[in-house]
Amino acid sequence: INGNYIDRKCPFTSNVSIRGRIIKGICIATKMKNTIVIRRDYLHYVKKYLRFEKRHTTVPAHCAPCFTHVKVGDIVTIGQCRPLSKTVRFNVLKVEPFK
Repeated sequence: INGNYIDRKCPFTSNVSIRGRIIKGICIATKMKNTIVIRRDYLHYVKKYLRFEKRHTTVPAHCAPCFTHVKVGDIVTIGQCRPLSKTVRFNVLKVEPFK
């Protein structure tokens, strides 16, 4: 990871520590500056019908300038940190390009 930038919210070059959850998801939006939106799909069991239903959540995450190659569809690993803004509580740790 190249550190030729200044970013107060970057876990690699500033004092933002990663603690708590480590999550994997698919990037669905890169429209914000230094922030991406991750979608997590999961199954929820409904006891009455003895079946699973599909659900999803979206998680906004801070994307440091070292991850300039993030595109929609990439698999992203994010880690929990302190609140960085009103909605952002996660930081991008790793990006696996979409094949």
